Amino acid sequence: MPVSGRLRVVEPVIEPTGVCDAQPVTSEPTSPTEPGIAPDTVALAKVVARQRAEMERLRDLAATSAVLERAVGAVMAASGCSPDAARETLAQGAKAARRTLLEECWLTLGRLAPPPVAAQTSGSPEYETFPRPAAESGSEMPGEAASPDDVAAALGRLGRALVRVGGSQDLAECLLEHLAPDTGADTVVLYARRPSGGLELVGHAGLDDSLADQWRHVPPLPGFPAFDALRDREPHWLEDTGDDRRASVGLPPWHHRSQAWLPVPAANADDVCVGVLRPHPGPFTPRHREHLRGAALLCSGPLRLFGPGQEDSGTGGTAEASPRSVFDALPVAALLLTPLRSPAGRVEDYRIDAATPQAGDILGRPHDELAGRRLLESCPPMGREPVWRGCLRTLSTGEPYEGAPFAHQEVVAGIAELSTYAVRVTRLDGRLVLTWLRHDASDLQEQRLADLQRLGSLGWANWNLVTQEAAWSSQVFTLFGREPVHGPVRLAELSDLALPEDAPALARAVDTLLETGRPFDLPVRVRAAGAVRHLRIVAEAVEDMSGTPVEVHGVVQDLTARRRVELALDESERAILTQHDVLRAERTLAARLQHALLPLPKRSMRLAGLHVEVAYLPAQSGVNVGGDWFSAIELPGSEALFVVGDVAGHGIDAVATMAQLRFTAKGMIITGSSLTGALTRLNRLLLHSRDSHGTATMVLARYQPEGRRLVWAQAGHPPPLLLRDGVASFLDRPRGVLLGASATPVFDEGECLLRPGDRVLMFTDGLVERPEEPIDRGLERLARVVEAHGGHTDSPLEPVLAVMLEEERRDDVCVLDIRVPDDVPDEVRPQ
Repeated sequence: MPVSGRLRVVEPVIEPTGVCDAQPVTSEPTSPTEPGIAPDTVALAKVVARQRAEMERLRDLAATSAVLERAVGAVMAASGCSPDAARETLAQGAKAARRTLLEECWLTLGRLAPPPVAAQTSGSPEYETFPRPAAESGSEMPGEAASPDDVAAALGRLGRALVRVGGSQDLAECLLEHLAPDTGADTVVLYARRPSGGLELVGHAGLDDSLADQWRHVPPLPGFPAFDALRDREPHWLEDTGDDRRASVGLPPWHHRSQAWLPVPAANADDVCVGVLRPHPGPFTPRHREHLRGAALLCSGPLRLFGPGQEDSGTGGTAEASPRSVFDALPVAALLLTPLRSPAGRVEDYRIDAATPQAGDILGRPHDELAGRRLLESCPPMGREPVWRGCLRTLSTGEPYEGAPFAHQEVVAGIAELSTYAVRVTRLDGRLVLTWLRHDASDLQEQRLADLQRLGSLGWANWNLVTQEAAWSSQVFTLFGREPVHGPVRLAELSDLALPEDAPALARAVDTLLETGRPFDLPVRVRAAGAVRHLRIVAEAVEDMSGTPVEVHGVVQDLTARRRVELALDESERAILTQHDVLRAERTLAARLQHALLPLPKRSMRLAGLHVEVAYLPAQSGVNVGGDWFSAIELPGSEALFVVGDVAGHGIDAVATMAQLRFTAKGMIITGSSLTGALTRLNRLLLHSRDSHGTATMVLARYQPEGRRLVWAQAGHPPPLLLRDGVASFLDRPRGVLLGASATPVFDEGECLLRPGDRVLMFTDGLVERPEEPIDRGLERLARVVEAHGGHTDSPLEPVLAVMLEEERRDDVCVLDIRVPDDVPDEVRPQ
């Protein structure tokens, strides 16, 4: 029930003290009757509201009276006085300390033992007053003064609200409701110290439930502020907990930047700590500190009534053993882990709550130092697959996880030994118990034998010829496809498991072994799991003193995979030989076709007054013939046509497309087509001809002796190289795209006026391309080589080719070497 000012509890027997106010009277605000509502209805609503308010007042009065009666009983038990004297003592203590009677009752129930109050009577117990600003003048900030009246009023309202608190969770919510407006806090947590030495979160408000679950049980972490406050029995004020500071002092990964941790005083020990957390950094002013200290004092009474939490097991009141004490007594290496989750709920790490001494030996540090640390920090290999996935699956499903054995080097009696362990994980009340299971020598030998059989796809078998008993390893049953419940077969019946084609040979080998003791090593085929399996069976006999076989030891190995590889290799070798013969025949046919369609001149040509040499070099690697080609002819009017092209791909199809382009291009130019017009028609020919071979590149040049004018065009081809006065440069490329690549190509012409002594090279990309090298670098290399070896008109082409093609040729090379003589005659005779 909201009441302004100081709280006074109605208690008729304490009238002589004069500290109790008159009984509060409830009232309801009057409001005019709304139109359309009957007066009887309004009157009835007022009666209901008045009765409800009266019920709330009576409930508060009953709760307050209960607190007062408990406080009176506490004073009587402490001083042995009468009930009236105990009430008088409470009233005088409240008046002297400027507290309400309810606040005095809460402090009395907390069984505090503060210094004496001057206004108290000589025989009354001593009770501490709330800290005032004058008591901590050393911590006051300049220019700021606390307001005792405001703090006292706030504490009075808090004391009044505590009468409805029924547990530690209610207490945390009540504290946040009354402290938030004044201090700016958005979270309150209550931690209680347990006999195990750790802390338990017994109440929280403003904290996410998942985060609260992660930090419900806190081992003795160094630097955790609640431990420090309980140890020093003094409040700890953290006014800026940045990310670096939070990591260094061990604070939880909460978003709160300023925190106050206050121990709750009690008569026997400081067992409860109140954490008041604010989202922003900043100092706690003297007023805030006085308010928070007073609130912590008031919490002692309610906590004394209902306790900070239950620690009894419920069986006879015996305290439950702490996890650390339990793990200290375990004879195995084990850890107790609490999952640490991100705000999205994903497990990021685990906190080690307890560890056994053996676990400390494995992790290389004392086990009591592991508590409170993160798992990935203490043992990084646990973050690898599949252990991490196993932990997550156990945490979500509850099914235990056991990992594969692994080797671990440890020191035993001062001697380094290599031991074998396996990790087992089980779930325990939302946490995990991780155990290292150590394999002894016999387990290790058995595991090694099992690994040997599994990795080698083999197994052992034993036949006792005296007792007629047989024993097989589990792997042998798997290899033969036989169920273990049917047992192993006798040695004489072993051939029944083989295919009919291999059974006679196996039967003969077994008979020879039994008669003469000669061992055998035999490949056998069996049918297992619906497929044929290739096995190798090796057996030897153990003879007695007379030379009679009495026992047979055998090994069975699965050679199916190797046999399949051998068969596949044989098939592949035959296919390669067949393909090689086909490719060789195709290359021979393509070479003959190419020679017929593209005859090479045996000596240099003279066209339109120019000296022309041709070089064609096939690829050195591979068995296919490429689609590189050239054409150098004289046109009507004493002009000359030079063409170099390259068809994508190799083989007969490339040669056929080459012939089609070569003859079509010559025919178009001879009949009067322009260079760009010819390229446009050739592009259309490749796009719409079913017999064409994809795409091609081409460069065409028409030479006019008058004015030594060279007009040229290109379709995705490297530009010609001009050597003039010992300097090599490439002609500027006009526009042009790959033939057969676009339905709407654009081709332009370029022009170059030649001079006496000039040299022009037209070539295919095989001259300049090298693996893993940009073509621009090859063009630069060609320019340097031509400058070095082709500086004169009479310089041969061979040195240039020798330098450019010093590595193995992977593609065909075609080159037209066009030279302008130093002395060109006035009349050019056609060739």
